[in-house]
Amino acid sequence: MCDELTNKDAEKYLRRNAVTRREFNKHGIGAALAMMLPPVANALDVVEQDVMVETPDGMADCYFVHPAGGKHAAVIVWPDIVSIRPAFRAMGKRLAESGYSVLVVNPYYRTVKGQVVPDGKGFRDPGIRELLMPHAQSLSPETCVTDGRAFVDYLDKQPSVDTSRKIGTTGYCMTGSYTMRLAAAMPDRIGAGGSFHGGGLASDAEDSPHLLAPQMKAGFLIAIAANDDERDPEAKVLLREAFDANGVSAEIEVYEDTLHGWCPPDSAVYNEKQAERAWSRLLALFERELA
Repeated sequence: MCDELTNKDAEKYLRRNAVTRREFNKHGIGAALAMMLPPVANALDVVEQDVMVETPDGMADCYFVHPAGGKHAAVIVWPDIVSIRPAFRAMGKRLAESGYSVLVVNPYYRTVKGQVVPDGKGFRDPGIRELLMPHAQSLSPETCVTDGRAFVDYLDKQPSVDTSRKIGTTGYCMTGSYTMRLAAAMPDRIGAGGSFHGGGLASDAEDSPHLLAPQMKAGFLIAIAANDDERDPEAKVLLREAFDANGVSAEIEVYEDTLHGWCPPDSAVYNEKQAERAWSRLLALFERELA
């Protein structure tokens, strides 16, 4: 999870690469990277729109993007703690160009609509943590499931979604665990989950997501940041044991030379090489489990 220790790791990374946080933001490096994701081979034409999804707690503002023709497996994308923004829209569009109907959600819709953090700012900037915490605290394991059910219901009503195929999910940072919780809550509908530098996936807590493995029928990709693993090396062991004991197919890997937050292209610690490798593994997971 994002905290003071991961912030310090990120500052060391930027200094090592001769880039200050101010320079990263001032020159719009993050925003530029978000728009420069590698092109999709044989990319499909897509249709994009902002939508409102009804949930038990109100209307969630989301970004929905899907191929212009045909029916396709659906995917729910849960952003990281910084929430919905251009980088995640770009990632959702890229996934749609690969043949999926994608809903990128605003998990903070109860407390704020749209982008929370201004362009050019990130979690590690002064005041941003304090800005985000009240929104993050509006979420819980229970809201993950109630929201997830509403998102699935919305997707299943869309003409571009093939309801004969299961739904995929992706989660980043604090929402990595959401992929597991929703898979356990809706085992007959959720077929795949990708967690990227996800926090709190396996612990000794009574409500730890790994304890839900007996209820899952999905395949998983668990992509772990190297510094997260250094702080909690036992988590991957607990995950492996839980998945294996319950026959859950899962690819669990610590990605070398990565820091927490390394996947979104607007992150100060974005690692393009490893992020692209993780993306390719996600596509392989979806192709296999959502076929």
